[in-house]
Amino acid sequence: MFLGALFVMTGAMKLIVPPLAVAWAGQLAAANIPLPELNRWAVPFIEMAVGVALLVGFYTRIATLLVLNIMAVATYVHLVVHDPALFPLQPAQPIVPAVVAILSVYVLVKGGGSGSLDLRTTGETRN
Repeated sequence: MFLGALFVMTGAMKLIVPPLAVAWAGQLAAANIPLPELNRWAVPFIEMAVGVALLVGFYTRIATLLVLNIMAVATYVHLVVHDPALFPLQPAQPIVPAVVAILSVYVLVKGGGSGSLDLRTTGETRN
């Protein structure tokens, strides 16, 4: 649930908190990410959708694979962008993406948990 809440919040903040939106756009530009305007708007919505999926346990393992892809790009951005002003809420080193990736691998292995929609819809039991 922590990962889900984290992704809902970070996606929303990239859209509605002006200094973070500017930093996000700056990261995309500084890292030479393709299609920066598309990514500036699409990625936060994808992050929020992934976050909701993780919160309710809907296709949890697929959601964590998306998280791992997002964290791979985030790690790249942290390694190539050297302007600390573009990382207002986290260190410039890829510490946060690494921790999130480790947590994602755990969720990928363990699944959505006993209250997840994945278990409710498949009828499996959790030991």
